[in-house]
Amino acid sequence: MLDITITSPILKAGLAVSCCLLAASVPVHAGTDTLSKIRDSRTITIAHREASVPFSYLDDNKKPIGYAMDLCLKIADAVRREVKLDRLNIQYLAVTSSTRIPAIVDGKADLECGSTTNNAERRKQVAFTIPHFIAAVRMVVRADSGIANWADLRGKQVVTTKGTTTMKLLADRDKVRALGLRLLEGRDHAESFAMVEERQAAAFPMDDVLLYGLRAGSPRPEQLVVVGDALSAEPYAIMMRREDPAFKAVVDREMGRIINDGEVYKLYDKWFKHPIPPKNLAMNMPMGHLLRDTFRFPTDKVGD
Repeated sequence: MLDITITSPILKAGLAVSCCLLAASVPVHAGTDTLSKIRDSRTITIAHREASVPFSYLDDNKKPIGYAMDLCLKIADAVRREVKLDRLNIQYLAVTSSTRIPAIVDGKADLECGSTTNNAERRKQVAFTIPHFIAAVRMVVRADSGIANWADLRGKQVVTTKGTTTMKLLADRDKVRALGLRLLEGRDHAESFAMVEERQAAAFPMDDVLLYGLRAGSPRPEQLVVVGDALSAEPYAIMMRREDPAFKAVVDREMGRIINDGEVYKLYDKWFKHPIPPKNLAMNMPMGHLLRDTFRFPTDKVGD
């Protein structure tokens, strides 16, 4: 039975809580026994994003919610059972793209729950568990365009967002396939997406989860579709400190259980296929074959 007390730094008061906060804020370095720290403080600290929909973001009450957050709450309960506590306080820490890794390395958080890619460079600083999502670069097009894959873009105008890595992926594909693409740049994702809506560009390639989110917020989502073979694949995974095999074993074991027991499919449907708060919009994003294959053979050995 789940028995977790959710706490907030704003609401905490009193000497006992202050002691817990002090214990949780002490820097933790490589080799530290995270499980002992959590047992002694009776607190686990979860780093989260504020606007990474639907993985980790704030609802109308400024509470962290999302697909990755649900997974982390299950992991937190597994940790509680492992250290034999009847209750476990959860402290939340908001992080950004630039502060998420230091938050884990410096011991400010025990888990980072968002949309962080597991790759070789990051594994020099932190550890990752089994991926919970595989992001792929695909493209959004108008449903009546007749475009189904990259070869269908031959000679057409294609927009990408300025400053993103997608431009190189497109240029490489153009060189290999001699597509003769006419590349445009949008100032941001919203402008790039609007150019497809307004027929100023035939396609907008970007991470598929972002495209589905933009499509969900469109006035006429049925007029747009996400198509194309994946140009790249990025495994998103929960992050934790390196050189703490006992803690990582608990996290990996619970992630494996969530996947093998089929709970992950229910969570995926909840956050990617049904209306979600705060705007009650549905992304209507089916699970990709790369993620299905990952769940069939779950492993943290990815991202090289």
